[in-house]
Amino acid sequence: MNAEIIAVGSELLLGQIVNTNARFLSKHLAEIGINVFYHTVVGDNANRLKSTIEIAEQRSDLIIFTGGLGPTKDDLTKETIAKHIGKELVMDEAALTSIEQYFVQVNRQMTDNNRKQALILEDSTVLKNDHGMAPGMLLRTNTHMYMLLPGPPKEMEPMFFNYGLLAIKGQLQSDDRIVSRVLRFFGIGEAALETEIEDLIDSQTNPTIAPLAADGEVTLRLTAKHQSEDTANRLLDEVEEKILSRVGDFFYGYNDTSLISELSKQLKSKNLTIACAESLTGGLFQQELTAIPGSGDLLAGGIVCYTNDVKTKLLQVKESTIQEFGVVSEPCAIELAENVQKLLGSDIGISFTGVAGPDELEGKPVGTVYIGIAINGKPTIAEKLSLAGTRSGIRSRTVKYGSSLLLKSLT
Repeated sequence: MNAEIIAVGSELLLGQIVNTNARFLSKHLAEIGINVFYHTVVGDNANRLKSTIEIAEQRSDLIIFTGGLGPTKDDLTKETIAKHIGKELVMDEAALTSIEQYFVQVNRQMTDNNRKQALILEDSTVLKNDHGMAPGMLLRTNTHMYMLLPGPPKEMEPMFFNYGLLAIKGQLQSDDRIVSRVLRFFGIGEAALETEIEDLIDSQTNPTIAPLAADGEVTLRLTAKHQSEDTANRLLDEVEEKILSRVGDFFYGYNDTSLISELSKQLKSKNLTIACAESLTGGLFQQELTAIPGSGDLLAGGIVCYTNDVKTKLLQVKESTIQEFGVVSEPCAIELAENVQKLLGSDIGISFTGVAGPDELEGKPVGTVYIGIAINGKPTIAEKLSLAGTRSGIRSRTVKYGSSLLLKSLT
């Protein structure tokens, strides 16, 4: 089954909001083996929406619409679809009751146009809206399936996840189980990774292999189909083994994990504490670590050391080190890591120093970064990076590299 996602709303075309719905839907459709080949955005105009539907019908089996289900005149998705496919709009009494109860609950007068939100395509399967008013719906004709979802992500995402996926699965003419697994890599580019496994991608049938570049990372989504879930997982295991035999040095986790999450797991499993000395990252490493529940048992503390005075007076970096090598240097990164570890009594010290931009520092180009890692019982190391991109991008990738380096040092 091939799918197309049509986002309806002039605000999307004007750049007032970002179409995150398409990314969410594509991800979950891929997990059940449905190909999404087209994303389309169309404004609040019945004629243009009708033309968009006609084009989509020529190339897609499942057409998913987001937006245009509200109470106002410019909300015209279901009216346009109903007219196009020759279906009536009928009142869904359960949805109407829910809308009426909402207005009673908030002690507001319900205007008559709100009744419009309870209209559905006749013969459609209703998708309950647990976080808003307008229900969604799925209608199957002899040739196509049409799914209508609300535009706000806080309504659309739980509706699709809780009801929409199940409704689609019920229409699939297959007994196959579809199992997906995401492999996450860091420290290798998308092109380099694809080159290493190009023959596996070219010969893929079942499982399929889909590369995707993220912010400084690369993921591979493996998807297998089989009537037996155990057999599907075995197929995934086999192709994963082939992939990791080639690029396993860059692999760090599965599915929706992150480098900082994996680092947190390692620290917890080994009962280790960490302290941070952050110059160019300005506390970003600590911010990401403390966003993970339970990090209070891991993070002893940290010092943001932007100025040389803080580096020398608080973190006790030798003035001779700064005079001879500069703050953007391996010796400075090593002293920062070792000293913050000792001062805060942690098992591990990590430091970040470098040039995030926009200007050079100490004659070093933007993107020059040093990460120091001091671990009890091991020699202190410092890694030099040469990064490119925006100031925020360099800082973000520095934190990821620090997490990756520390993970490798602990495993």
